Amino acid sequence: MSDVRHVLVLPDRDGAEEAAQAVGDRFGVAEEPQLVRDALAGEDDAEDAQWLVVIEDPRGRLDPVALDEFAAEWDGWREEP
Repeated sequence: MSDVRHVLVLPDRDGAEEAAQAVGDRFGVAEEPQLVRDALAGEDDAEDAQWLVVIEDPRGRLDPVALDEFAAEWDGWREEP
């Protein structure tokens, strides 16, 4: 098994929470993704933060293009590894 993770970068917490819940239905992911707040350097304001949705993909079966399109639904993107 490989240790593959996909990271979706989303602009707000609400969108990140929605995406984390929806990813299981859309892609059949059994484990709920981890949400991580990523503040820009020196910024404490929540409006200056991005939210990361970390999806574990130990079998490497998730399609990166489909994940890009999925993240775009919340005005986000998938980080390239």
